[in-house]
Amino acid sequence: MLLRLPPLRRCVVLAVLAIITQTLQVHAQNGPFLTGAGPINRSMGGASVAAPLDSLGATYWNPATTSALGNSMDFGVELLNVQSTLSSSYPASVFGPGIPPIPLSGTTNGDNGIVPLPSLGLVYRPEGSPWTYGLGVFAVAGFGVNYPGSALFPLDSANPILTAQAPNGLGLGPLYGNLQVMQIAPTLSLQVTDRLSIGGGPTVNLALLQIDPLFVAPLDPRLNYVPGTHSHMTWGGGFQVGAFYKLDGGWNLGASFKSPQWFEPFRFNTVDTLGTPRRSNFRGELPLIASVGVAYSGFDRWLLAADFRYVDFGNADGFQQAGFDAAGATRGLGFRSTFAMAAGAQYQVTDRVSLRLGYTFNENPIPDSQTSFNVVSPTIIEHTLYCGASYNVSNALKLSVGYAHAFQNSIEGPLVLPVGTIPGTLIRSTVAADTYMVGATVRY
Repeated sequence: MLLRLPPLRRCVVLAVLAIITQTLQVHAQNGPFLTGAGPINRSMGGASVAAPLDSLGATYWNPATTSALGNSMDFGVELLNVQSTLSSSYPASVFGPGIPPIPLSGTTNGDNGIVPLPSLGLVYRPEGSPWTYGLGVFAVAGFGVNYPGSALFPLDSANPILTAQAPNGLGLGPLYGNLQVMQIAPTLSLQVTDRLSIGGGPTVNLALLQIDPLFVAPLDPRLNYVPGTHSHMTWGGGFQVGAFYKLDGGWNLGASFKSPQWFEPFRFNTVDTLGTPRRSNFRGELPLIASVGVAYSGFDRWLLAADFRYVDFGNADGFQQAGFDAAGATRGLGFRSTFAMAAGAQYQVTDRVSLRLGYTFNENPIPDSQTSFNVVSPTIIEHTLYCGASYNVSNALKLSVGYAHAFQNSIEGPLVLPVGTIPGTLIRSTVAADTYMVGATVRY
């Protein structure tokens, strides 16, 4: 497919692929999954299962809709700014007489930084052919926090969960969590009739997981957790399929299915507090997602769309398990399966200018009882608003911008250790986020 493009465009595609492969880093907080890719799709809240607007939304959520698009390439860059805080409180003498001697409580802001998320989409349909070829390269999931440690003394200013591990403190020390998942999604769509298209393709994933301290590994001889920052990229794969149907009167229907994304084991090279080298493994996968969508374009200049999704965390390795094993390692994050909804509207102001609004609702997958297992993965955002605009510079070039605000949400629950729930303790995670997006569409 790339060989059919003119040399300049082929070089642009290959260059963008290289940039994404080298620079992608995900700290998503809108659940582990991003709601879409690129400023056009994201400003519609990701609602694209039955509303094909660009190659990024089509290859991300429903490959069958690429049949309804013209030949085009979409480029996007997103700047994600996550604001998170972690609070904890311990009563006096909770670990024994005088440990700690007074009640402890504190709040710490995450030092998460601003993360760039580039994306690329491509759709190509040979003239007179019922087949459409697509390619998407984008971030699909992740989480990340970076909390500095807290000194135990003076006691009245300590955030106990962030004090050092025993025997020098009463917590876990500074916390760092980073899951990055990039997906490469080649797609193929067949226009079966004037109304019906079907499509699908494999998904190839590249993921990096880093956790410090590595609580998914067994405790070391001093009953501490080891560091988990020395890891490497892990490969995974799956598939996606979809269908798209055009009804009379401006109505469209769509459905898509993303399989679980299976990964080889995540591997960590680390060392315990006695200086003994260790190697730890953790198995995890991304859950399946089933989506249905509806779109309506019967109003002059308007496009309305809504998607409804089921995310099966409750049957995904690494997410479904909870609690500790006999060696003190966390079995998993204890997520529950969730439902999500995305809605978007586009208004064509003029032939050159279009405006969009979007909204998403995601059920929080983390029960309060699992708060302490998710201090590095507080993927709890429920409500997000989006807006965006596009300007057709020419028949061959369109520029787009977008913005999203994920409203603050919190979870809280007791501290849970391998010995059990610690009575009277409280751990609270709070997250909000802002996202700024720019992009371009090149038609050929």
